[in-house]
Amino acid sequence: MADSGPDRASARRRRLLWAGVLAVVGLALLLLGLTVANGALAWVEVVLAFVLLGASYAVQRLARKEVLYRQDRG
Repeated sequence: MADSGPDRASARRRRLLWAGVLAVVGLALLLLGLTVANGALAWVEVVLAFVLLGASYAVQRLARKEVLYRQDRG
């Protein structure tokens, strides 16, 4: 069963929104970890920030990949 156009577009927008939220939270944690926090907490924040930024990149890539290859499906 193929996805309809508007449903696919809204799913893409939703994924890009989540990617943006993950990126903003990741950048905020990175900023806090590098400036305010110290000790082990700073390292935890920096590592978590990189994980969130990586997840944001993966979600964006997934959303873009579906747009690029949508005509190849069904």
